[in-house]
Amino acid sequence: MATATAAEKKADEKARYNAFLSVCPSQRLLAQVAGKWVTLVMSALGSGPECDGDPRPMRYSELGRVLAGVSPKMLSQTLRSLERDGLITRTATATVPVTVTYELTELGLSLHTTVRQLKEWSEAHRDEVTAHQDQFDAAR
Repeated sequence: MATATAAEKKADEKARYNAFLSVCPSQRLLAQVAGKWVTLVMSALGSGPECDGDPRPMRYSELGRVLAGVSPKMLSQTLRSLERDGLITRTATATVPVTVTYELTELGLSLHTTVRQLKEWSEAHRDEVTAHQDQFDAAR
């Protein structure tokens, strides 16, 4: 019987990922990328408030204006988390004051379309969901 190489073992383990299982590492990743501010930052990054443009680098202050309601602390934490996960890059340019821009990585671009669609779905169906909630609450 041949023994598996480390790469084969890793590929075999990856094939067994199942986010429905609490021990699966992909469940933790799903929880991270499904957060409210992560979804909004990822969908807004480079697309502006209408989310109709192509992804491009954005400055911290521009993101803060687009994401109404996000506190500076939460925006910083979210951006740091996305950078740590490899979904965005942070570039500081030596100007006075320092210019900091954020941009989606290739990995981030692979998620961008999905989160943008989720945002658009929630905007398109919010009234329907509210009507169902009102109907449900009235029946209680």
